[in-house]
Amino acid sequence: MEPGTLHQARILVVDDEPTPRMAIAEGLNLMGYQADEAASGDEALRKLAAQPYDLMLLDLRMPGLDGVEVMRRARQTYTDLQVIVLTAYGSLESAIEAVRAGAADYLLKPCSLRDTEMAIAQALRKRFSTSDESMKRRPDAPGASEPPRRILHGGPVTLDWEKCLVFVSNQGEVNYDPIKLTSSEAALLACLIQHPDRVLSCRVLAREALGYEVPEREARELVRPHISRLRRKIKMLLSRSALIHTVRGQGYLFSGDWSVVGCRVVPNGRRPDACMETPTRLSNPHPPVQYVR
Repeated sequence: MEPGTLHQARILVVDDEPTPRMAIAEGLNLMGYQADEAASGDEALRKLAAQPYDLMLLDLRMPGLDGVEVMRRARQTYTDLQVIVLTAYGSLESAIEAVRAGAADYLLKPCSLRDTEMAIAQALRKRFSTSDESMKRRPDAPGASEPPRRILHGGPVTLDWEKCLVFVSNQGEVNYDPIKLTSSEAALLACLIQHPDRVLSCRVLAREALGYEVPEREARELVRPHISRLRRKIKMLLSRSALIHTVRGQGYLFSGDWSVVGCRVVPNGRRPDACMETPTRLSNPHPPVQYVR
């Protein structure tokens, strides 16, 4: 399918709630898409088996066969099918896991038709451009099977780099209200998360995250305001301890280890004899950083 004919794509809207399902399907049909409806997971699988679809809008919370299982079965059989999951805050963690499992995107309900159409267009462009590239590229070519990294986890932080959203779990409880970051803040946080417990100089951060090759002094002036705003935003949901530590004279360090709260970070990994606060052992420290493609 050519980029100019994206609006001719076939879309299956799956939701057990009739009002949003009918509204989305009708709106997409008016835009030129060929949209069908399914009121349950079982009905969705039957329709997928009867005719090909380019994309499925899938509600995660449905009685009977839920969206996670529908997606798993559909992806096993229809590998080119793009899936955008629809979720409320209560199932946002499942939506993020769905993206890690191969979903093209997720949308928070209630979502506007404009946001839905933008997500659909992006997913379809990605699908058809990927198909074109796979035809041109040898299967054994470098990077042929390396999807872009999007979701990153570091301790209590989950970063959706593509949407510039960060989610924080506080003492094991996930706050499903995401924090919106700027693209620069998201890039800096991604760079720090991918190098846990490692001091990164401002010059490295400016080069790797922001794309500027400048001396250390200029890099400090460039990076510091972004780090300051990033810390303030994360602290809105995570008040116990800072995750981004300043190492005087060297740079910044991201640590997802909450085994000690309130200690200052010093060069060479040494802890000072006295901490700013009494160290507190947490019963359920957060896991180390995981790399998610």
